[in-house]
Amino acid sequence: MRSYKRYVLMVIISSTICYVSTSVNHYSIPEEMKEGSVVANLATDLGLDVKTLNQRKMRLDIIASKKYLDANRETGELYVVEKIDREYICPAKSSCYLRLEVILENPVRIFNIEVEILDINDNAPQFRRDIIHLDISEATPKGERFSLSNAVDPDVGSNSVKTYHLSESEYFNIEVQTGREGTKFADLILKKALDREKQAVHNLILTAVDGGIPARSGTASVIIRVLDTNDNAPTFDKVIYNINIMENSPIGSLVIHLNATDLDEGSNSDLTYSYSLYTSEKTQETFHLNPSTGEITVKGMLNYEDFRIYDMEVIATDKGANSLSGQCTIKILVEDMNDNHPEISIKSFQSPVNENIELDTVIAVVSVSDKDSGDNGVVDVHIPDNMPFKLRESSDNYYELVVSEPLDREMVPEYDITFTVTDRGSPPLSDNETMTLELLDVNDNVPQFSQSFYTIRVMENNAPGALLSSLTAFDPDLHENQYLVYFILEKEIANTSMSMLFSINPENGNLYALKTFDYEIEKDFLFHIEARDSGSPPLSSNVTVHIIIVDQNDNAPVIVSPWRAHGSVVEEKIPRSTEKGSLVAKVIALDTDSVHNSRITYQFLQVTDATLFSLDQYNGEIRTMRMFSYRDPRHQRLVVIAKDNGEPALSATVTIKLSTMETAVKAFSDMTEVPLEYDIFSDLNLYLVIGLGSVSFLLLITILVTIVLKCQKVKPSKAAAPCRNSVISERNSTIADSTLVSNDAYWYSLFLAETRKGKLVVRQPVPKGSRYIVSSLPRGTGLTDTSDSAASTLQYPK
Repeated sequence: MRSYKRYVLMVIISSTICYVSTSVNHYSIPEEMKEGSVVANLATDLGLDVKTLNQRKMRLDIIASKKYLDANRETGELYVVEKIDREYICPAKSSCYLRLEVILENPVRIFNIEVEILDINDNAPQFRRDIIHLDISEATPKGERFSLSNAVDPDVGSNSVKTYHLSESEYFNIEVQTGREGTKFADLILKKALDREKQAVHNLILTAVDGGIPARSGTASVIIRVLDTNDNAPTFDKVIYNINIMENSPIGSLVIHLNATDLDEGSNSDLTYSYSLYTSEKTQETFHLNPSTGEITVKGMLNYEDFRIYDMEVIATDKGANSLSGQCTIKILVEDMNDNHPEISIKSFQSPVNENIELDTVIAVVSVSDKDSGDNGVVDVHIPDNMPFKLRESSDNYYELVVSEPLDREMVPEYDITFTVTDRGSPPLSDNETMTLELLDVNDNVPQFSQSFYTIRVMENNAPGALLSSLTAFDPDLHENQYLVYFILEKEIANTSMSMLFSINPENGNLYALKTFDYEIEKDFLFHIEARDSGSPPLSSNVTVHIIIVDQNDNAPVIVSPWRAHGSVVEEKIPRSTEKGSLVAKVIALDTDSVHNSRITYQFLQVTDATLFSLDQYNGEIRTMRMFSYRDPRHQRLVVIAKDNGEPALSATVTIKLSTMETAVKAFSDMTEVPLEYDIFSDLNLYLVIGLGSVSFLLLITILVTIVLKCQKVKPSKAAAPCRNSVISERNSTIADSTLVSNDAYWYSLFLAETRKGKLVVRQPVPKGSRYIVSSLPRGTGLTDTSDSAASTLQYPK
């Protein structure tokens, strides 16, 4: 709180009145005193008794003003009720008074009081506007004055505005003036010429200061806008612009936005862009210049290969009264874009060629090109990696396609060779060209059979001419190089050629049998078949064929032990005292079929007493199961069947008649053991008998073959007597197999025929239409065919 020096000036004017005092008590107080502050003691100043103030109802009446003061009846003091603002009570007045009346009753008395409100510096100077705007042309000469609005301070006297201050400025200062009423104001003075382009706006602070202690101040912002004159020509950022633009840029693409500037403002800075007279028509047709914005855009097609550099001059002109202009030079360089695909041209191409063409032979010559430049115009050419060819550069952009690996028509008959050319642009462009190389066949492949060794199983007793198998070879060559012919490579077995036993179709490789095979005579054949193509020179290959004759169960078992005459019964004698388990007889049967079909088992077909004898089904041994009793018949009849394992099974039977005898004398029982009659067929003896029989059989065959050969040498013109016991077969003037006919019906498996009850019986298939000349047979003997062959002609010698 400010401290005020309070003082009270009391002027007592004495006059003689009746009831109203004409004297005026004058007091002076500063404004803004606190509420409750005591101004003066009225009882003392007016000569009143303090004790009677309450009885006399002392009151204070303020004339024509708000009640700022009041009197205390208890003490008689005048005090402040509400803060007093002098500037509010007495605005714009140099002096300010409050006039009061103190009224007392009993008796009534009225006292006049005048309170002067003294001013204190409680208000700062204040401008009517906080911001003062001034527009000054940059062409205004220095020394020019400009009036500024003055500041107002509600205080009076020394507390009012006394001076002004201006913030530091290079271009302006102020001069303080005093008006007729003592008011202070300031003039703004231009002390230096303005340049709007250098500084378009000047911001200043004007301060008004009053004379109070301490002094108070108020400020206002002075904003000076410098008005433009057309004193600056437009200028570009650069004098020369170098611009790179990609060819094939779309129409309307922005090339450059020219930014010419004019330091002036308003219409003086509004610019118009245009081409100079030195800009070619080609350039103006290719690029568009926006006169308002200065944007240069693509107007026509840009092609690096046609036009690479564009030069132009652009002028910028302002719109001032006296227009000024500036210009710049623009050089536009068109950059190559990888917009041209590389091209490939086939200069030479050789097709078809032989598949055995030599390595490094030139097949084709190609050239490559690209209209682009730099890396965009560098072309690489290649073919697929998985081909037997390679590219060899012969000269600039010329390449030869040569054979790098052997060709094989059978593996790849033709090649689709794709030449791919790719430039080195970004992104790279490519193109391709495909040509088809056809290979001509040469006879370079031998026929190949599906197997290197063929095993063919043929059932015996086959029909002549039966298809055995199809032996097909494959030749991957073409045309005549793949046409195959099949042959049987000649090989003689026992003076018999393979071509007389087998035949092969030369076109399709079907193998046929020319005769009927007998497993018991011929078990297999081994020979070679050749497949030969028709190329020049021809190529061939052969394969081994193994013919295996498969046995049929066509031979019944023959019982060789115990020996008996044909159709007779074997008689055996055994002691009646034979022990249990003793060997009575052993049946042995032989079968000329293969192992499977010749496996023989033995069974009793008939037996007088089944409890007396047992038969081993595998070795044919007949043994006693118990000793003979007196009740057993003396004669025992045993019928044994020997059956093979074929399908259907064949069998033979033997009847054994056993007679038991009583032993009268046992002379040598202690010294020697007399073998029974059937013991002559022990295992060793059986093998000796079989061996002797085989030797005799071979000797007989040799004699018969010799007789047949001698009969064949007899000339027909001499009408020699036919050989006895022989049959000669003729087929197409070729002497075939001979057979022996015996009147006593003796037969052997080699022979073709036999006589039976006055008839000639054919046992094996004979070719249709064969003629048989039969000798040593009674006239009228008939022909019976049991072999399912066609009827043959039976002739007797004339």
